[in-house]
This record gives sequence, structure tokens and C-alpha cells, in this order.
Amino acid sequence: MTAQPTRLTTAQEYWLAVAAAVVTANAYYIHPIIGDVADHFGVGHAEIGLVPALNQLALALGILLLLPLGDRFSNRTLTILFTIGQCVGLIGMTLAQSFVTFTAGSTLLGFFTIAPYLLPAYASKRVAPERLGHVTAILTAGVIFGILVARVGAGVVAEYWGWRAVYWIASGLMIAITLALPTIMEKGVRDKDASRLSYLGLIASLLALMRDRREILLSGAIQGIGFGQFIALWLGLALHLTGPEMGYGTDVVGYLAGFAAVSVFSTPYWGRLADRIGPRKARVGYSLVQVLGISLLLPFGDNLWLLMIPILIGNIVGPAIDVTSRMTFLSQEPELRTRLTTIYIVMMFLGGAVGSIAGTALFEAYGWAGTALAILASCLSLCVLSFVAYRLYGDRDQPTG
Repeated sequence: MTAQPTRLTTAQEYWLAVAAAVVTANAYYIHPIIGDVADHFGVGHAEIGLVPALNQLALALGILLLLPLGDRFSNRTLTILFTIGQCVGLIGMTLAQSFVTFTAGSTLLGFFTIAPYLLPAYASKRVAPERLGHVTAILTAGVIFGILVARVGAGVVAEYWGWRAVYWIASGLMIAITLALPTIMEKGVRDKDASRLSYLGLIASLLALMRDRREILLSGAIQGIGFGQFIALWLGLALHLTGPEMGYGTDVVGYLAGFAAVSVFSTPYWGRLADRIGPRKARVGYSLVQVLGISLLLPFGDNLWLLMIPILIGNIVGPAIDVTSRMTFLSQEPELRTRLTTIYIVMMFLGGAVGSIAGTALFEAYGWAGTALAILASCLSLCVLSFVAYRLYGDRDQPTG
């Protein structure tokens, strides 16, 4: 009989959220400073989109190849090893003297950014089922906070001290959290799957899971679209605001990204609401609100103050859609959760890679209007898929109140 891991304390839940924040932030420093980095290395807007795109593709590949190890080995050990890999990639970006080296460091960083996706599976095995939505939301809020600090901080730091200072600070934070993880994640009960599949068997089992648990494909597609439009929005927005028509600095892009702070506090509430009414039903409602908010991007695009409205709405409901999608599979058998997470996150970052290329290429070709219309179209498709998922699997919702 396998020993059960002890429940997480409240302090542990929040320290895991802090860890998630730091390890997630690395991919988002580029957002407000993408124009500065392009200018420094002498590349165009479409070409600089390769940096986040290859980062996202490498992340998808890393998750496909590395995350299934979480079903065979200690999540604690794996998380520490992968954060060391992140440190190497990040230091490479910090010291890069050419665009190729900078892109290579970013790609390596993406490949090892696995910790944010091991942590929810780690935590889900250590909380009571009725608190799953709340704790998942706490970890998601940590990720949001990391993205917030990365984008706000990078914009401000780069405006006054240059873009390279951003990565020096990021490297220091990563080294600190890597040293702290052995204390944050308790040693004791090994976080191992009951499965005796080999590593290659685990990889192959993903195909069987996609066949037998088809809802994961819908949840993954919904999040892939949502994450892709998030990346496209912020890359396009940075180029729009710092371009000659608007003429703002990178610090303004960072300040605007500060609206994500509202989601740090709102996301746990939406997670508790999803616990009460069921995640699939909640996701339909959140996606409808998102469509209404994003539809304002185009008419409000030439006014910084009005742009705050759709950005605020998106920051409130976007993370809530992610939480509800994760709840659809994190409530399933513990021995499947890491592999289901693998499928979900791979689809998410494939969407992010498409969004990275699309966000910069669409802006270069069609300006802000083309970017805003494309993001609205993706929101509409996300809403349709959420409704389809509710019609097909809504009977699985188990509201608690």
C-alpha cells in the first residue's frame, strides 16, 4: 500500500505560488522590451518574433519529453533539476553578444521551463478534493503575478537602465529560487505514479490518453487559443505603443501590463465560483465576457486610457478560463494528472508559438487594426469551443453549492 503524502499547509501553498511566479516570469520579460532588443541586435519586427516563438516551441517540446518524467520520479527532484537548466539559458541570454546567441539562450530557457507545470500536479495530490479549485487558483495567481512583475518590471528597468539589466535581475531571482526549492518542496513521501510504464511507454501513453480522454483535447485547444491571443496581444501592443504613432516608452507598456494585478486577487474567487457551479459551465460564462472585452480593442486602440478597459477585462477573465480548463482534468485519477497536464500544456504553448509569430507579423503587415481583429476572431472561436465542451461534458460538472 502506497503511503499518502501529507496535506500542504497554507504557507506551503503560497510559497509554491511564489516559486511558480519566479520560474514563469522568465518567458515574459521580452514582452515590453521586444522593440529595444530588436533595435539592439539590428533585426526587424517580424524577425524578433522568433525569440518568443522558439521559446514557446521549445517549451512545448520540453513538456512533451520532460514533464512525463513526473509520473515516474520525484517532482521535487525534477523541479530542482529543471530550474538549474533555466538558470543556464537565462544567463546565456544575459551575456549574449549576438541575436543568434540570445535566441539560443531563450530557446534553452523555454525547454527547461517545466516547473510551473509540475507544481499543480504536485499540489493536487496534497489537497482535499473540495479545495482543488481554490489551490489551483492560488498557483495560477502566482503564475499571473510572475507574468505581471516580469512585464511591469522589465518595461521600467529597461527604460532607465537598458534591457540587459532586466536579465541580470532575472538571473539573480532564478538562482535564489533554485537554492530555495529544496526547502519549499518537502522531502519525504516520493511523488511517484503507481504506473510501472517505462519512459517511452509514458510518452506513447499520451496518444492513448488523447483517444480515451478526448475532453483533454478540447481543454487544450481552448487554452492554446487563449494563450496564443494573449501573446499576440502583448507583443502587438508593445510595438503599437512604442511605435511612431503612439510614441510611448517601454515603461508605459510595463505600467499597462500592471493591470494584471487585478487577476492575482480575482482568480481565486473565480476558482471558488467554478467549484460551486462546475468548471465547464463557468468557462462558458467567462469566455462570453472575454469576447465583450476584446471587441473594444479596435475602437479604443488609439487612446491609451480607453485601451485600459479591454485589457482590464481580459486580465480578469483570461486566467479564470485557464483555471476552469485545468479543473476538468486535475480532478481525474492522480496517476493520470501529470500526463494529462503534458497534453494540455503542449497544446497551450503550440498556441503561444503561433501567437508569437502572428502578433509581430500581423502588426508589421496590417498594424493595430489587423492585430485587434485577429485576436477578436480567436476569442470567438474560444467561446464556441467552450460551449461545445459544456454540451458534450457538462454532466461531469459536480458543483459543490
